[in-house]
Amino acid sequence: MKDTIITVIIPAYNEEQSIGKVIQDIPSDIVNHIIVVNNNSNDDTVKNAKAAGAIVLNEPRRGYGWACLKGIEHSKTLQTEIIVFLDGDYSDYPSEIPDVLAPIFNNNMDMVIGSRVLGKREKGSLTPQQIFGNWLATRLIRIFYRARFSDLGPFRAIKSAHLEKLKMSDKTYGWTIEMQIKAAKQKMNFCEVPVNYKKRIGISKVSGTIKGTVLAGIKIIFAVFKYRF
Repeated sequence: MKDTIITVIIPAYNEEQSIGKVIQDIPSDIVNHIIVVNNNSNDDTVKNAKAAGAIVLNEPRRGYGWACLKGIEHSKTLQTEIIVFLDGDYSDYPSEIPDVLAPIFNNNMDMVIGSRVLGKREKGSLTPQQIFGNWLATRLIRIFYRARFSDLGPFRAIKSAHLEKLKMSDKTYGWTIEMQIKAAKQKMNFCEVPVNYKKRIGISKVSGTIKGTVLAGIKIIFAVFKYRF
């Protein structure tokens, strides 16, 4: 791992209470760069991310995909070889990054998904709608793409060269499922590893609102069929 340039990308919208904790828990002996993409926050997310030592980029266009794309573009200037995606709400355990990276180094995987379903979850960390949405989406991926996933979790790692081949385009809620579907269609080597999950700090911008839940559900189902035909 020491000779491989690894960059963590963290999309962040109003995560002032959690972003510093996320950054400080990222293993500095493994990760070379930490990019926080401020997605139009109106709190101290930027200030706290900079204080914790991250590279901070601004993406005013609201959307998880917009933020990820911004981070990816900058990662190219850093000669990044592997990108780790991580949420900024401290619901994931950044200390588990070595576990997510291990299959890439040990088994030549191109992409690794951190599965909250396979790991230990704090009670209430996933809402009923998230659990059902994951179940439905992963079943549809299995039916239409013959790919086995248990989760659409945001905690994941992928080789930069292979991410480039996916030509990611979704700007909002469909980012994670787009990546998994395209990886399956391109027959990349991928797997899942169990990751633990806890209640996030603050209110979710997606599952924490009825509008966000409905829009995310529609986008995910649409993506399943969009990339099938």
